[in-house]
Amino acid sequence: MTTLTVTKARQNLGGWLKRAVSGEEIGVLVGDQVVALRPVPIMAADYMETEYGLTKEEADRAAQRIIAEASQGSYIGLDELKRRLADRRKAKRAKHTGRAA
Repeated sequence: MTTLTVTKARQNLGGWLKRAVSGEEIGVLVGDQVVALRPVPIMAADYMETEYGLTKEEADRAAQRIIAEASQGSYIGLDELKRRLADRRKAKRAKHTGRAA
């Protein structure tokens, strides 16, 4: 195992991470402990629950709803969203200043 100080690891962190991903054992000395750098598998179902608090069933229902809505064409593009937000801000300013939008 290659053991590094925090300072040494920081100087070339990307390189050390690549080496760890390729299977080399890399450790960073933190106080009196060695912390290993190694890849960790992530399960998609666990990720949804951990990150968003959704069970697999809830995530599946949400995905089905998104797919259904997208197939109906009920979404707008980013340019249209920007235009609508700009119009809303303009109308709000006009309301506060008493001017017509």
